[in-house]
Amino acid sequence: MNAREAKDFLVQQTVEQAALEHVPFSDLERRMMYFTESDDCPEDPFALNDAFEAEYDSGKYERKVSKLMHHAYQRIRKENPEATRQWKDAIATLGHGDHYILVLRGQEPQERPSHDSLKLLLAGLLLGAILMSVMWLANHYGIRWGKEPNTTSSRPPVLERVFFLLLILGVGCLFVKFLGTKKVN
Repeated sequence: MNAREAKDFLVQQTVEQAALEHVPFSDLERRMMYFTESDDCPEDPFALNDAFEAEYDSGKYERKVSKLMHHAYQRIRKENPEATRQWKDAIATLGHGDHYILVLRGQEPQERPSHDSLKLLLAGLLLGAILMSVMWLANHYGIRWGKEPNTTSSRPPVLERVFFLLLILGVGCLFVKFLGTKKVN
């Protein structure tokens, strides 16, 4: 799928959604979805932008189209797995360029691949295992953190280790959560 085919598909789905929702969608609004400053724009991008800005508020237009694109994606996801695959392919194709249509769909919720959560869980467990190994090695070789070897604690050593394990797992979860903020479609 090339950029023009990708845009054709996304624009067609958005226009269809506007019709289903009885939302007015003009030819100029449809043409603006093709806007890009590169050579891919089917018409003069500066003339198109000037004509558009004379008639429309960009912020309202972007919210309107974003909502329509979101609803269109939800609709085809329920109705047509092949169209869902085409949608994802179109977005991936356009992701390699600078296309206004990507800004227009920007508020669409992003989904993670089904295997992504498992990868994040495994990364967190691996990080926890590495930290626990470091702690065990340090304890095995007599490295002490924060207390002298001859001092005693009112807490049993098992509770200290459990607390430290929970602390490590908490930091690992935060680390995984931080890594997991990347959006995927």
